[in-house]
Amino acid sequence: MNLQLSSGSLHALRTGQGAGVPVICIPGLSANARSFDAIAAALRERPVIALDLRGRGLSPATPPGTYGWRRHAQDALEAARQLGFGKIDLVGHSMGAFVAMQAAALEPALIRRLVLIDAAGVPEPAALPPILAAIQRLGAVYASAEAYGEEIRRRGAAVPWELWGPHYLDDLEPAPGGGVRPRTSKAAVLEDAAYGATQDASLLWPSLRMPTLLLRAAQPILPGTGFVVGAKLRDAFLAAVPSATALDVDANHYGVMAHPDALRAIEDFLTSA
Repeated sequence: MNLQLSSGSLHALRTGQGAGVPVICIPGLSANARSFDAIAAALRERPVIALDLRGRGLSPATPPGTYGWRRHAQDALEAARQLGFGKIDLVGHSMGAFVAMQAAALEPALIRRLVLIDAAGVPEPAALPPILAAIQRLGAVYASAEAYGEEIRRRGAAVPWELWGPHYLDDLEPAPGGGVRPRTSKAAVLEDAAYGATQDASLLWPSLRMPTLLLRAAQPILPGTGFVVGAKLRDAFLAAVPSATALDVDANHYGVMAHPDALRAIEDFLTSA
């Protein structure tokens, strides 16, 4: 579905049913709504809205200077209001967790519960090269969808492929002159990356008074690299946010999105009284 917001059109995937508190899912830096397929399936008894952020997936890019956590948070909050939601649960992965924290700071009364998936503050330096490498796929032309998928699989981070394959392949569009290219805007992603490098997410921690679950990937993004949420960062977050609990999941930054322990923890956390 397409939501017409004050900032422009925003695409979202709506799944689930039932009368439970709606869940709005916010993807990571270069990800799209399909990254939440496994989580949406686990929460199928309640409405789940997974967003394509500005310039990602099927959401059009907006002009330069219109990105950053606050802008994305305002989009998510406006989407909730437009859909008639009185209370929501927010689930954010990677950069989406920072956006979710920003939304909770802007309108805490709207947020019932908050799930932060493998992001809370500054990543370990060794985790940054794989994140930046993932951006380089954008703006390039590939001979075929198969060639594109093989390139991503070769890098080894995007596991399980049963989740991430559809996420990446559904983002492809025909390239002028032949081949395919990712639809997601590299300029949008780079602007958000530059924005994030100037922010201190810990300044948002005092605003998180609602029940909060931090899921930490207990494996580095790739062997020999670093953690997006190191153990010290996890402990600092828990010390600063009394309403928070944390769970270490035996997966990397991508795999945590489909790991059975993570899915079970999210479902239990969001359905508890």
